[in-house]
Amino acid sequence: MKTYLRILGYSRPFTRLYPQYILFALLAIIFGLLNLTLLKPVFDVIFELGDPEDLQKFSIYPEFSFSIDYLEHLFNYHMNELTLSNGRYGALVFVCTVLVCSVFLASLFTYISNVLINYVRIDVIKKLRTSAFDKITKLHLGYFSDERKGDILSKMSNDVQEIEMSVISSLWIVFKEPATIIIYLIALFGMSTELTLVSLVLFPVLGYLISAITKRLRKKARLGQETLGRILNIMEEVLSGMRIIKAFNGQPYVSKMFGQEINNYATISASMTRKKELASPISQFLGTVVVAGLLLYGGNMVINGTGELEASEFLVFIIVFSQILTPAKAISKSLSSIQRGIASGERLFKIIDEVPAIQNAENAVQVPDFKDSIEFKNVGFSYGKEVVLDDINFKLKKGQTIALVGSSGAGKSTIADLLPRFYDISEGEILLDGHNLKAIDIDSLRGLLGVVTQESILFNDTVSKNIAFANPNAKIEDIKKAAVIANAHDFIMELENGYDTNIGERGSKLSGGQRQRLSIARAVMKNPPILILDEATSALDTESEKLVQNAISNLMKNRTSIVIAHRLSTIQHADEILVVQKGKIIERGKHDDLLVKSGVYAKLISMQNI
Repeated sequence: MKTYLRILGYSRPFTRLYPQYILFALLAIIFGLLNLTLLKPVFDVIFELGDPEDLQKFSIYPEFSFSIDYLEHLFNYHMNELTLSNGRYGALVFVCTVLVCSVFLASLFTYISNVLINYVRIDVIKKLRTSAFDKITKLHLGYFSDERKGDILSKMSNDVQEIEMSVISSLWIVFKEPATIIIYLIALFGMSTELTLVSLVLFPVLGYLISAITKRLRKKARLGQETLGRILNIMEEVLSGMRIIKAFNGQPYVSKMFGQEINNYATISASMTRKKELASPISQFLGTVVVAGLLLYGGNMVINGTGELEASEFLVFIIVFSQILTPAKAISKSLSSIQRGIASGERLFKIIDEVPAIQNAENAVQVPDFKDSIEFKNVGFSYGKEVVLDDINFKLKKGQTIALVGSSGAGKSTIADLLPRFYDISEGEILLDGHNLKAIDIDSLRGLLGVVTQESILFNDTVSKNIAFANPNAKIEDIKKAAVIANAHDFIMELENGYDTNIGERGSKLSGGQRQRLSIARAVMKNPPILILDEATSALDTESEKLVQNAISNLMKNRTSIVIAHRLSTIQHADEILVVQKGKIIERGKHDDLLVKSGVYAKLISMQNI
């Protein structure tokens, strides 16, 4: 219930619509009931069931009062007048005209109330998706290492859709259907208290059975959504790794893995369907049993003349009661669906409630520019129980370049990731112009940094928008200048639509070297004072590497740079080279000094035949 109310809490901005919705929903219910009660005069006219004493009673025009009795007396007065002046057919025309008008108004008010509640539904779903997406963009990188991407996508798509289909779509049922039952019961008590009390035996039995069914649904629904998340994760991995799957004939393996999850999901879905669909037949069967009982019990009283209802009134009573079964079935079915929606809501709120590990400190400092130095002091970093970095110390003055070299997995990229606070250190401190990174506003800090990673991360958009990612309002002239510096302008102009060419998902329409040059152009466009180049030239061919390396060298002038490189020829002119091994700095110095030491760095140089 807590999750259900929390979901509805997203509709608070639209609470002004609730009074209007309630008003129109009540009018729709009242006119719907009126449509049924108008059947009594129809039966009376057609079958001549009216009492002669009533004709005499209704021949006098009623005195005005705010009451249902006044309206009923007024209606019967006009019926009586029409019957006397135009005969039974004239009275029937009058009743049918009123019935058509009543049905029109009931339909109109139903339409308006449904439109109002759908405005709320659309807004709630929009806010849920926005809240989840905003939280995802704020979470630290470690979260995405622990969570399956497919499960996150499932929560953002399937779980939100389940909430929309079950919880939010039940909003109109939560008020309208119980209100319909209450108003109809009041009308039934007005017709016959005895018969109404007999009919109420249905509701406790139905409530117990529906409660027993819905208790089992939520657990199954949660298992189903988790399985669907694993299915999406497999699909995402298969689509991303299709080249490898085909190259290694891996189709049977991935098909088996996919088939197992699909079978699990089908089994869970079948179980949920059996339980969910059980509610409606049970309510329908019990309702029919009660109606049959009422027909026997009440019909016997009408036949023997011992009841308080006339034949036409008894027929209307049965019809009105049968209409209660429709909202009762809708409520029972809605309760089953709501359990699935609540299970999805719990999964979605796990994302929304996730506390970002990287957060701004209170009164975080704004750093508009980089002025002096970056310093790592006794920095240590652990991922869980695994120590990744230990006692890292170095100082990088403004305008200098530090290169990080070493084998894969040594910790080079982790050192670079600590500067933009993709992760927070476990020990020591990192200072930027004397400010601890944890005391600096995150957006302000990252505004000083430009990053080019080993993997070219591009978006399914045009070339110009990818280059101007950090500055969406940039002029095309500035975008072209950045592309020229990154040696990307020539190949861009050869594309079908030049800078307006869509490059596909993750830049799939471009070669590896072209994607990397766009990444470099994006960093150039941002024009940051601090550069982080993580294997920035690794995807380039020899000719492009030389041209781009020259461009990067020009870009790095008067800028502070951290360069990670496997091709050691690209970092020989760095102000300091740090050799990292197993999370520690084991050698440091300039290129020539490290060669003289004949240590690890000299060995790496020798292996690359430089």
